[in-house]
Amino acid sequence: QVQLVESGGGLVQAGGSLRLSCAASGSISINAMGWYRQAPGKQRELVAAISSADSTHYANSVKGRFTISRDNAKNTVYLQMNSLKPEDTAVYYCNTVTGILTWGQGTQVTVSS
Repeated sequence: QVQLVESGGGLVQAGGSLRLSCAASGSISINAMGWYRQAPGKQRELVAAISSADSTHYANSVKGRFTISRDNAKNTVYLQMNSLKPEDTAVYYCNTVTGILTWGQGTQVTVSS
């Protein structure tokens, strides 16, 4: 089973940027991958997805501010987050778009106003 390790989170002021990384222990090149987030008291939501052919999709709440990318040679998926808002505060996870892999620990993103 492929293991996922997310990193790159932290505390940032509103308007700032962060780049998240998701390193997989095995090949994910054939999978459509996604970044999810879960805020306190809320359900986990998919915010960005990238297909095996590098087509991308974004939730309306992050469109124009977040960019998902992947490096199949490194088995890594990235999420560049710009113009961060306090409402982006959440634990961020990666997984396939169907969530079939074991969830990692996630990485905490906190945006202060």
